[in-house]
Amino acid sequence: MWELDYESVGFKCGLEVHQQLLTKEKMFCRCPAGLYTDSHDGEVLRHMRPTLSELGEYDGTALMEFKTRKEIIYLLHKSNVCTYEMDDTPPFLVNQESIDVAIQLCLMMNMDIIDEVHIARKQYLDGSIPTGFQRTAIVGMNGWLPFKDRRLTVTHVSVEEDSCREVSDEGHRIIWRTDRLGMPLTETVTGPELMNPQEVREAITLCGLTARTTRRVRTGMGASRQDVNVSVAGGARCEIKGVPRAAAAVKLTHNEAIRQVNLLKLRDELHKRGLREDADVRMGQADVTNIFHAINLPYINDALKEGHRVWAIKIEGAAATATFQTQPYTTFLDELSGRVRVIACLDVPPIILSGAMMSAVPQIARAREKVRRRLNCGDKDAWFIVWGPERDCRTAAEEVRLRYVDATQGIPMETRQALQGGFTTFERILPGPDRMYPDTDSPPTRVTRERVERLKLELPPFPWVREKQYQSWGVPQETTHWLIRYGGADVVEEIVERTGADGKTVAVTIGQTAKGLKRLGIGVDRLGTEGWVKVFKLFAEDRLPREMIPAVVSQLALQPELTEADAAAAAGIALVPTEEWQSAARSVEDDEYKVFNHDTPQRKTRWMTGKAVRMLKGKAPAVEVAAFIKSEMGVEK
Repeated sequence: MWELDYESVGFKCGLEVHQQLLTKEKMFCRCPAGLYTDSHDGEVLRHMRPTLSELGEYDGTALMEFKTRKEIIYLLHKSNVCTYEMDDTPPFLVNQESIDVAIQLCLMMNMDIIDEVHIARKQYLDGSIPTGFQRTAIVGMNGWLPFKDRRLTVTHVSVEEDSCREVSDEGHRIIWRTDRLGMPLTETVTGPELMNPQEVREAITLCGLTARTTRRVRTGMGASRQDVNVSVAGGARCEIKGVPRAAAAVKLTHNEAIRQVNLLKLRDELHKRGLREDADVRMGQADVTNIFHAINLPYINDALKEGHRVWAIKIEGAAATATFQTQPYTTFLDELSGRVRVIACLDVPPIILSGAMMSAVPQIARAREKVRRRLNCGDKDAWFIVWGPERDCRTAAEEVRLRYVDATQGIPMETRQALQGGFTTFERILPGPDRMYPDTDSPPTRVTRERVERLKLELPPFPWVREKQYQSWGVPQETTHWLIRYGGADVVEEIVERTGADGKTVAVTIGQTAKGLKRLGIGVDRLGTEGWVKVFKLFAEDRLPREMIPAVVSQLALQPELTEADAAAAAGIALVPTEEWQSAARSVEDDEYKVFNHDTPQRKTRWMTGKAVRMLKGKAPAVEVAAFIKSEMGVEK
């Protein structure tokens, strides 16, 4: 039921990849970047109001946020916030280090660099930025990345200030922590050219590897966040906000495509019923508080104790649509619930009940007919109840009606929040161009050709070049990606260049073995590049068997004062002449092999090889021992 032919439904997806930059200071002030705190020295209370764009228009998202009547509280710590973040002083000059990193990222994506970087304001009234707008600037345009068998368009790269961290959001109060606010980040926007969820995952990985390759971006939880824009044929763009990692995008985009296909089916059903536009969607509403005074439901009882109301809503001609399936395990009622939760701020689960749900709940089944009579409901009408302050209930009723109006058109352009399990819920109306306007407080930054050329010379190898090289070495792709993401590739390439050791051994040791040692509590980071070079020099000179590299590394990590030779000796490595270890290997056959009755030459050989390698550990390379035993037995494989 939930499978899709992505080509037939016209699946399309584009990315907005946000990456924090590794700078010392924030973007428009001199506060330290990356200094997080869990306590605060003060609080600031704000209320947001929308402003007109240059063309005299209000952005729809700003108007939506204004309807929520949010009380916004900011938690401030003196170590990482100043008067700029609170909009009490103008911005400092833009952090030029952040511009440099953005230029390098643009160069890696084959982009045209902007001659002058102009700061603009992007309006946000959700409280995530105290000024009510985010300062942002385009740095590069018209780029591409090599992707599978084609080029993935990168429309533009911007550099902008990060927003606050949300602490809580309950009712009409939202609380933010300001430590992250103002940190520089880049936004990489691709064209809508990804044709299935697996491609979305691969493209996110590619964008992440490209950013990490610069070595000038932050890592860790929240340092990289991506929004994905999904549409199907006949629908509209919906943005899934805050996809935490590439793998999560597969199920999220799949389910969003299913949702849109089903919403188009619901549109067609509403059209059959004569509901085609705003005027066709007629609503009735009534205060039904007195009906529910004797009903034993905890969430409604709690609302009544607070002096709140129970409100009934009727949508004419929409019977049975609340149970219409949208995403897996969700229905159109969840679409209504999301709007009511965000805009009316009625967030006590289950948020909204449909008439169909009421018939299934014994405690309120007897109230069902009373509500229907109060609303004058017919068999073809849908009806719902909400509870809370009267003003919020009235807002909820209008939002239910508006969501049905949107349903008559198909798919509303929304920003949706990513949930666990691959589902989404309403976050806000998708912002439009009316929220952008120039920032007259910030002068432009001229980008000279000399600056671009200097930054180009500092670029490391592109990730796709490295992938091709590592693939030729036989390194697993997962290991390659890890090395690029966390900087190990730089170490690997320096070791190979300086020692001549084979690339696969070096890459697998740094990208797999070293990780395993760290999980055991062995501080391999103490070696540094120089320590690794010394270890692999022993290996390249045939003075250290491959299988004994972890033992030597462990010794050097535990006793940094040792030389690499001393560490090898401490690990019990004392290579002996070839004739000596070959003689010892023959003794395995003479002394012990004969007592076993193995049925094939191959099994005999495997047993003897294992026995000889264990006996000669630290005295001879395991690969050579295995080859010698096979030769002696006359078995090639």
